Amino acid sequence: MSFEKPYAGLKVVDLSQGIAGPYCAMLLAQWGADVIKVEPPEGEWARMLGPRYGDHTAFSVVGNLGKRCIALDLKQAAGTAALKSVLAGADVFLEGFRPGVIARLGFDYETVKAIAPSVIYVSISGYGQTGPLSGKPAMDPLLQAYTGFMTANADSAGTPMRAQPIIVDMSTALYAHQAVAAALYAKRDDPRPRFLDISLMSAAANLQSVRFASTVQEGQEPPPASTPGGVYRCKDGYIQILILKDRDWRSFCDALELADLKAEPRYGDNRARAADIDLIARRITPIFAARTTAELSDLFTARGLMNQVILDYIQFANEPQALATGLVTRLPQPGYPAAPVLLNMPGFPPLTPGEARGVAPTIGQNTRAILAEAGMTPDAIEALIGSGAAAAFD
Repeated sequence: MSFEKPYAGLKVVDLSQGIAGPYCAMLLAQWGADVIKVEPPEGEWARMLGPRYGDHTAFSVVGNLGKRCIALDLKQAAGTAALKSVLAGADVFLEGFRPGVIARLGFDYETVKAIAPSVIYVSISGYGQTGPLSGKPAMDPLLQAYTGFMTANADSAGTPMRAQPIIVDMSTALYAHQAVAAALYAKRDDPRPRFLDISLMSAAANLQSVRFASTVQEGQEPPPASTPGGVYRCKDGYIQILILKDRDWRSFCDALELADLKAEPRYGDNRARAADIDLIARRITPIFAARTTAELSDLFTARGLMNQVILDYIQFANEPQALATGLVTRLPQPGYPAAPVLLNMPGFPPLTPGEARGVAPTIGQNTRAILAEAGMTPDAIEALIGSGAAAAFD
């Protein structure tokens, strides 16, 4: 064991698809676990989302770095039998189907723990294993809608808005990963199997814990904690400003030469400013519109006010701060004509081009090797592939 690869020697079998489960398993691979990605011979659906390069899309690369891949048809008895062989000795098992589907495939918790007696079984679902919505299909945008996020993220006209980044999927992956990490730690003293029930619904709700608690307590949306604050249009783009404390309001007024607003006694309190936000906005909006983002950012920063020019992904990827901290990297991937730009993950060793943990596998890339490790002879492996119950593209 080492700090760089504390999970070296752990065997993870990942049947999940999309990004929530796969990203969780990918994080385990980054810490050194041997993660075996199991998918159908045609590939899982994340390989079909967005622009495709060979077997890959951005979803399949980001979600599967550092894994090995076996392609099995679990609708065939021979494919099911092969996976049971692969499962022997597994430390972690992940699935991301609607409740009931994994049982029909033959890999429910009871079956898997009979094969791998100390397994940590991770079941990732949309709405949880029980309840009236447990069988309903779910993806990130639907859980943004259901858990109140889109209402809290409404535009100025009150229209509920979706966040385009898949925040629910990613937060689900992170919650699942921390739960697995805790379960692995507990296994040192207690080898019994464990079932982890992780849902997109619970992750989406917990991601909003502070606003959720405040809104339910007050019985309505809480007043803005920062007034004026938010996004303002400038001459050449947009800027985000945050007035956290009342003294920040005074500095803000000084910066924009708003002596009369600064002198107004009631505006020393955020609640009063929030009550008059339309009036304040009418005064400050033209000032923002007449200046560039750089001018305003320099002006606010000089006075210690929190602000940031709003960038897009392409701009951020080339930001000196992102580059200086090593956040952005290029990692060659199969099928890509040029190495895609990816992100190093917080707390993990930087990804290095060419190393196994920096490459996502293609469909069935490791089928033969994984089946051989599971005890199958070369002839049996070729017979399985010939029957269509497995696929190998190595």
